[in-house]
Amino acid sequence: MTPLEIPTDLDATLVLVRHGESEAIVERRFQGRLETPLSATGRRQAALIARRLARPLDPPALPLPVGSPLAIVHSPLGRAAETAAAIRDAAAAPGAFATSIPLRSDERFLEIGQGDWEGVPADEITARHGELLARWRRTPTLAWAPGGERLAEVRERVAPGIADLLAELQAAGRPGSIQAPQVAGYRDGDLDQPWTVLVGHDGVFKVLLLTLFDLPLERFWMWTSDLCGITVLEIRAGRPVIRAMNLTEHLTGLLDDEAQAASDERARSGAL
Repeated sequence: MTPLEIPTDLDATLVLVRHGESEAIVERRFQGRLETPLSATGRRQAALIARRLARPLDPPALPLPVGSPLAIVHSPLGRAAETAAAIRDAAAAPGAFATSIPLRSDERFLEIGQGDWEGVPADEITARHGELLARWRRTPTLAWAPGGERLAEVRERVAPGIADLLAELQAAGRPGSIQAPQVAGYRDGDLDQPWTVLVGHDGVFKVLLLTLFDLPLERFWMWTSDLCGITVLEIRAGRPVIRAMNLTEHLTGLLDDEAQAASDERARSGAL
C-alpha cells in the first residue's frame, strides 16, 4: 500500500480515546463489530475521561493545544458512540470549553471484524480454534478469524479515514504557521493549532498508528490502548510524534484493588 501522505505544512494534534468497558468485555466474549453497550464501570470510565479532556490544564496537564477540539469523531458502534457523547457533553459544561463540539460517526473506524468469533466466549474460541488464535497472536497478517477481516483490509479503510481527518485539521489551521520542521517538545509561542478527538477501538488504533508511522502490519501487537486510555499524537511540520501514550491516570480510584486488577486484565485483552 502507498504510504500515507501527511501535508508538510500541517501542525495539529489528534487525540485517540478507546471506548469504556462494554458488557461483552465483562463477559469475556469476542467483540469485533458486535453491538454491546457500556457496562456500569464503562459508563463511569467514560464520565472520568470526559471530565479529564474537558479540563486538560488540571495537573498534570495534558499536552493539548489551547481551545476546544475541532470535532469528536467516533466509530459507529454503541460503546464508542456512548463514550464520545460523554466527552461532548462534558466539554459543553460550564468551567470546561462551554461550547458545543461537533460529534459524528465514521464507519471507517469500526473495530476489526472478527467474523464467526464475534459474541463467542474467549474460552470457547481457545478450545475450538486454539491453533488459529495462536497464529493470529503470533503472525497477525497471516491468520484471522473465520469470516473476519484481514489486517490489510482494515488498513485499506482506515488510511483514507486518517487522511480525511488530517485534511480537515489542515483546512482549520493557521496559514503559514510553520516555516520549517520543529523539534518535538520545543514550541514557539502558544500552541493554538487545531485538534480532533477520535473515539474508537484497540484493534483499529493499532492499525492507525502503524499506518501513520509507516510501519508494517506485522508489528500489529506493539501498541496497546487500554479502556478509556488517552493517546496524544502531535503532527509537527508534517511529522507525527507521540506526545502521550495510553494515559489512564484519570481512572485511578475508580474501583477497589481487586476489581481494578480484573478490569486491567480485561483492558489489556484488546482487539477481541
